Amino acid sequence: MNRIYFDNAATTAIDPQVLSVMMPYLTEKFGNPSSIYSYGRENRMAIETARKSVAKILNAHPAEIFFTSGGTESSNTAIIAAVRDLGCKHIITSPIEHHAVTHSVEHLDNTDSAKVSYVKLLPNGHVDIDDLEKLLALSEEKTLVTLMHANNEIGNILNIHAVGNLCKLYNAIFHSDTVQTIGHFPFDLRNTPVHFVTGAAHKFHGPKGIGILYINENVKIKPFVHGGSQERNMRAGTENLYGIVGFAKALEMATTTQEEDMATIGTLKYYMIDELKKHIPGVGFNGDALGNSLYTILSVSFPKTEKSEMILFNLDINNICASGGSACTSGADQGSHVIRAINNNPNQVTVRFSFSKHNTKEEVDIVVEKLKGLV
Repeated sequence: MNRIYFDNAATTAIDPQVLSVMMPYLTEKFGNPSSIYSYGRENRMAIETARKSVAKILNAHPAEIFFTSGGTESSNTAIIAAVRDLGCKHIITSPIEHHAVTHSVEHLDNTDSAKVSYVKLLPNGHVDIDDLEKLLALSEEKTLVTLMHANNEIGNILNIHAVGNLCKLYNAIFHSDTVQTIGHFPFDLRNTPVHFVTGAAHKFHGPKGIGILYINENVKIKPFVHGGSQERNMRAGTENLYGIVGFAKALEMATTTQEEDMATIGTLKYYMIDELKKHIPGVGFNGDALGNSLYTILSVSFPKTEKSEMILFNLDINNICASGGSACTSGADQGSHVIRAINNNPNQVTVRFSFSKHNTKEEVDIVVEKLKGLV
C-alpha cells in the first residue's frame, strides 16, 4: 500500500524543480561565495539574486532579508536581539507559540533578562486582542510582542495588522513567527507593521536547513553568530549556497500557484471535516477550524477509548503519516502544550492532519475509512 502523507505542517516533499536548480551548487559550482576570483563571485551573485527574488515576493527590501538555518534560528535571533539590542525588558507572548519562541522567552525570563507575560486566548484558540491591549497599556518597560501568524498545530490565523498597529501605538517591537504562512499566504511586508518575521523553505516544498529572517530596515541589531562578514555582517559562516538557491526557487513556485493551491487544499480540508462528521460520532475540531484558519492544517479530536489511544501508532502501521497532539499522554511524550491551552480535555485524543498540493480526496477517503475502524 502506498504511503499517505498528511503531515505537511512538519515538513514537505522537496519539489523536483527545486532540487534541479540546487544541483549545480552541489556539483560544479562549489566555489566559496566569499572568494574574490570569478568562480566565487558567481556564487555570491546567485545568493544576491535569490535575496532579491525573495524580497520582491514578500514586498520587502533585499537588505531586509537575511538567510538563516531555519525558523528556529530566525526566531531566536529576533527575540534575543530585541532584549539585548533594542532594550525590551518585557515580553508578551501566547501559551501556544512554537517551542522556538516559548523556550527562547522562558530562557530570557529564567536568566532575568526580561519579564514574560502571556496573553489570554479566546475559547476558539485565537489571541484575545483586548487582553493584549491591556497588557501593552500596563507595561512600564519597552515591550517585545511575539505572536505567531498561524498556529502550527491548530492552524488559527492571527490578525497580524491589528497586532502590529497596537504595537505601533504602544511603541512595542513586534516579532511574528510566520513559518507556517510564508509560501502559503500572500505577504506585503512594506505595508505590514512588523519588525521581524521568519520563514523556512521545508514548509513549502523547499530544502531543510534554510530559512529567512526579515528585519525591518528601521531596526538595528547585532549579529547572533560572530566570525565573518557574511549576510552583511549579520550572520557569520559560509553561506548555505544550494539551500539559499533552493529557498528562492521554492518560494517562487509556491507564489505562482498560491491561489489555486489555497483553493485545492482548502477544499480537501473542508471535505475531510465533512467526512469525519458524517462517519465518526463524537468527532471534534480544535481551534477555529471552519473560521480564520490556515487551509493546510486540521486538528481533530476523537473520543478517547482503549482503541483510539493507539490511534497514531495504528495509522502508522497503515502507512498513514499524521502527528499527535493530545492534552495529556502517558510516558515520555508530554502531549501538546497547544491542545492543553485550548482544549484541556483528557477524554479526547488529538490528531493533526496537514495537507499539501500532492494530497487527494481518495487519500482522505482511505484515511476516514481507516479511522472508522480505529475509533
